[in-house]
Amino acid sequence: MKAYTYVAPGRFELLDKPKPQLQGPRDAIVRITLGSICTSDLHIKHGSVPRAVPGITVGHEMVGIVEQTGSEVRTVRPGDRVTVNVETFCGDCFFCRHGYVNNCTDPHGGWALGCRIDGGQAEYVRVPYADQGLNRIPDSVSDEQALFVGDILATGFWAARISEIKPDDTVLILGAGPTGLCTLQCVLLHRPARVIVCEPAPERARFVREHHPTVEVVAPQECLSFVRQRCERGGADVVIEVAGAGDSFRLAWECARPNAIVTVVALYDQPQMLPLPEMYGKNLTFKTGGVDGCDCAEILRLIDEGRIDTTPLITHRYALSEIEEAYRLFETREEGVIKVAVHP
Repeated sequence: MKAYTYVAPGRFELLDKPKPQLQGPRDAIVRITLGSICTSDLHIKHGSVPRAVPGITVGHEMVGIVEQTGSEVRTVRPGDRVTVNVETFCGDCFFCRHGYVNNCTDPHGGWALGCRIDGGQAEYVRVPYADQGLNRIPDSVSDEQALFVGDILATGFWAARISEIKPDDTVLILGAGPTGLCTLQCVLLHRPARVIVCEPAPERARFVREHHPTVEVVAPQECLSFVRQRCERGGADVVIEVAGAGDSFRLAWECARPNAIVTVVALYDQPQMLPLPEMYGKNLTFKTGGVDGCDCAEILRLIDEGRIDTTPLITHRYALSEIEEAYRLFETREEGVIKVAVHP
C-alpha cells in the first residue's frame, strides 16, 4: 500500500509499505476512506515532537471501514464505518478509568498513531485497542462530517468541557485555526453570554464572522485593550489558548480576569514562561495538556443532531498521490486553506 512516511526530520515521503496486519486480539484493521493533515504532523516534520519515530506512517485524522478485527474486539465489526481516535488507550488503567486517556499507561498509550506507531495517511491502518479507539459513524453522517471527530473536534470538545463555562461568562478563544474553530463550535454548545475570538489572519477572521455572526472578532494587537474595556469584570472569565505562539501564551493570562480559568490547548514549538511576579494576585487557574479523546460517541451524536458541523472547514481535497502538494498548501496557508481532505 501507499503510506506517507516520516523518513527524517524535515523529510516525509510517500512510500510503498506492507498492508498492516493484526498484532493482538484487541486490534482492528481499518481501510481508510478519508484522512486529513494536522498541524501536529507539521510539528513532527520539523522535529518538534521528540517522541515521533522515523519510519512511521504519519497521520492521525481519519475515518474508514473496518476490514478485520481481533478475537476480543466487541464494539465494531467488519463493514462498520468508523472514526479513529487520535489516542490509543487501554480503557483499564487508572488514568483510563478516570477519563484521562491521554495518560494511558500502556506502552502505546496516548498519542501513538502517526507518531510512535503507523498512522492513517495511507490506505490502511492498524488500530490497537479498537473497542476504545473506534466509534461507529451513524448512517446519516457522512465521512466529511465525521472526519475531525477523533482529533481536533475531540480537542475542542474537551477544552470546552474542562473550562467550566457558565451562562454569564465571557469566553475568549485565542486562534481561529482548525482546532480553534472546532473549539469555538464546542464552546457555543455551552451557551456563554459572550464569545470573543482573537485571530490575526484576515481570511480566518472573516470565516468566523460569516459562520458565527454572534461571535466578536478582534486582532491580537487590539485584544488586550478590547477585553479590558468591554468586559465588566476587567477580563474574560475563561480564556482558551489554541494559537500556540509565545505572544498568544502571554496574551492568554493577560486577558483573563482575576480568578479566571485559562485553558491551554496549543502545542508549542518552544518552552513558555509564567512570569509569576507579574501575575501575582490574579489567582488564575491554568488547565493544560493534550486532549482526553473519550467523548467521540457524544460528538458523533451532536453531529447527527445537526448541532455541530465542521464540513465548512474542509476547503481543499486531494488524492493520497497528491499529498505532497496538500502538505505544501496546508503549511503555507495559501488559497485560504483551513483543512484538506485526503482520499486514498
